[in-house]
Amino acid sequence: MTAAEPLHADAIIETRWLIPVEPADAVLSHHSVVVSAGRIRDILPTAEARVRYVAATRVSLEHHVLLPGLVNAHTHAAMTLLRGIADDLPLMEWLKGHVWPAESQHVSHAFVYDGTLLACAEMLKGGTTCFNDMYFFPEAAALAALKIGMRASLGVIAIDFPTRYAPDAAASLSQGLATRDRLRDEPTLSFCLAPHAPYTVGDRTLEQVLTYSEQLDLPIHIHLHETQDEIRHGIDTFGIRPLSRLQALGMISPNLLAVHAVHLEPQEIALLASHGAHAVHCPGSNLKLASGFSPVGEMLRQGLNVCIGTDGAASNNRLDMFGEMRLAALLAKAVTGAADALPAHQAIRMATLGGAHALGLGDRIGSLTPGKAADMIAVELSAVEMLPCYDVASHLVYVAGREHVTHAWVDGQLRVDEGQLTAADPFELRAAASTWQHRLASAPRATSPALSAPH
Repeated sequence: MTAAEPLHADAIIETRWLIPVEPADAVLSHHSVVVSAGRIRDILPTAEARVRYVAATRVSLEHHVLLPGLVNAHTHAAMTLLRGIADDLPLMEWLKGHVWPAESQHVSHAFVYDGTLLACAEMLKGGTTCFNDMYFFPEAAALAALKIGMRASLGVIAIDFPTRYAPDAAASLSQGLATRDRLRDEPTLSFCLAPHAPYTVGDRTLEQVLTYSEQLDLPIHIHLHETQDEIRHGIDTFGIRPLSRLQALGMISPNLLAVHAVHLEPQEIALLASHGAHAVHCPGSNLKLASGFSPVGEMLRQGLNVCIGTDGAASNNRLDMFGEMRLAALLAKAVTGAADALPAHQAIRMATLGGAHALGLGDRIGSLTPGKAADMIAVELSAVEMLPCYDVASHLVYVAGREHVTHAWVDGQLRVDEGQLTAADPFELRAAASTWQHRLASAPRATSPALSAPH
């Protein structure tokens, strides 16, 4: 009886530890991920993988943990070019006196392309392999994501006032959906509908968004209950809280991503959970803009899917999902008074599979499972500041930082290798950032009409 011939694969990644996310709370030691045609073909002990498979590429990660690529469930990527343009200011002063005037002069296809490319570089190096975007000129953002090799969910934005992108919400939706039609066959791109917020989008536009969502089965990505001012505005204008308004319009469904969700009553959390909706927690931005503390512990207790986003770099100022995981876990403990309100494994799930489910991508990414896309990152745990390590999941949330990410794969393609981007030129990124910084720094800061509410 002869031994079976080894099976051929494209790549084998051997790692000291592996956190698959599915099943929950699992940590595997000395396992390998076998990749073929951009997908995870097998996960098995490394000793078995060496016998069963041969591959063109073999990567040995002796001091690393391998886990799914992080999913940034809410950002405005192009606003990376506005990072630090105005800090430590009240929200409306920040918007009206600085952000909106800058955008009214500079937002364009080129601005969005360069800003998104810079954001993608930052996110990829920090372990984020997929991001959900809300901004103007989504085709420019798509081209940037394709160039660097990152997975993106692109928002078809809608706002009820003229912008540099479109004269009104109807035109903005039309242009965004046309972009979706042109790019729908790109395997690393998906789309969602992105009405900005209840205070910038009227009922007629929201009804149109809902129709498109139902016809095309697209997620709806909207800022919701971010501030107390937003809720007061909703009551003053419509006589009800914003979430109640969305409920009356029929928008509460598994397609809804409620971004920020800071000011929710227990019955509102129950409403979202009972309809299978999702909450996107952005702890860093909420703290910086003094929006408040999201009731994440209660959301989780009621079974609501909670994922994590950074928001834009203009209001964070980092697109750092490791930092957001740590903040989310610590804030949940402080708000609830319970040290186990958000354990490390659950924080990792929120930053991976939770975001994937919210974007309708849970069957493709978010966990290391045979058949899913090979979107993975490796984090090295051997640095002096990381020692000793007793619990790998705890280390990822409470000790590791984005600087410890050494490798990232998207669809099986190596996009970060030993901490370096494989499809972007740092010199070109620096040059583009310098050019836009010069233009923005010399721009006047006069108050401008609300061209862009995204933040």
